[in-house]
Amino acid sequence: MSAAIANLRGAAAAPWFTSAVTVVLLAVLLGAGGAAYDGFLSWQVLLNLLIDNAHLLVIAVGMSFVILAGGIDLSVGSVLALTTMVAAWLLAVAGWPPVAVIPAVLLGGALFGAAMGAMIHFFQLQPFIVTLAGMFLARGLCYLVSIESIAIDDPLFVATSQAQLPVFGGFISPAAAIALLVLAAAMWASRRTAFGRAVYAIGGNEQSALMMGLSVGRTKILVYAFSGFCAALGGVLFAFYMLSGYGQHAQGTELDAIAAVVIGGTLLTGGYGYVAGALSGVLVLGTIQTLIAFDGTLSSWWTKIVIGGLLFVFCVVQRLLSPRSEIS
Repeated sequence: MSAAIANLRGAAAAPWFTSAVTVVLLAVLLGAGGAAYDGFLSWQVLLNLLIDNAHLLVIAVGMSFVILAGGIDLSVGSVLALTTMVAAWLLAVAGWPPVAVIPAVLLGGALFGAAMGAMIHFFQLQPFIVTLAGMFLARGLCYLVSIESIAIDDPLFVATSQAQLPVFGGFISPAAAIALLVLAAAMWASRRTAFGRAVYAIGGNEQSALMMGLSVGRTKILVYAFSGFCAALGGVLFAFYMLSGYGQHAQGTELDAIAAVVIGGTLLTGGYGYVAGALSGVLVLGTIQTLIAFDGTLSSWWTKIVIGGLLFVFCVVQRLLSPRSEIS
């Protein structure tokens, strides 16, 4: 009996355990929705989870690397909004072509993230404070561009917004396809590259990573640069989705991304989890939103209430099951 309990605790402490719990939770939510509402489990409704949350998935992928490295990035929602504003202004006012606008805003997001990473490393500042400052800075810069919403009527953006890619009788948007490609590339990089292994090592124990000769500073800067790039790419995808730039876009998205990563099984203290968990976490959040939409009688604020409860539960479970936990 004691051996069985020990084996169970060993399995529960494995990195894949909380990710597996998230998949089970997703299946339960989908099953409950299918039992309660006609058409909930239709193929297109499931694909709509990806379409509506493509920008969040990309941001959650970048956030996964940050959290795995033992950091946090509170600026991603503001960087997304700033990206939509800059892109809209360059297209509508400055007259730039979209093939120049998109690389420019992606580069800007990466540089913004790299600057925060450099400050965190070289000045030994807390990531929470630095990225909080980045959040305020990026959101404020939105209103220097314009205090009003800027519509995007560029033909490429409009065509991409309306395009449908067939998937086994249903369809997804190009933005959703891009998000899945980013996820696949990030999953490969996290497990098959020296950079990915360094991220896990730094998140596990930064001092040990230094003693192993790993380039901690460079890795940290690259992690935040990648998060900034993903936030900017999420902004481009959100601009495709909304066809506008606005300083109020994506308020609270940084918290949704953190919630998705944690619910997907990544430990907030770093070094433990899978990038793939970002997908299951995002799908759980999207399914909760869809359940409330199908019900039609509940306020949209119930989404935040349920997500908050789930996040609390997952944080407690992670604390109890963490291999570094001192709780017996």
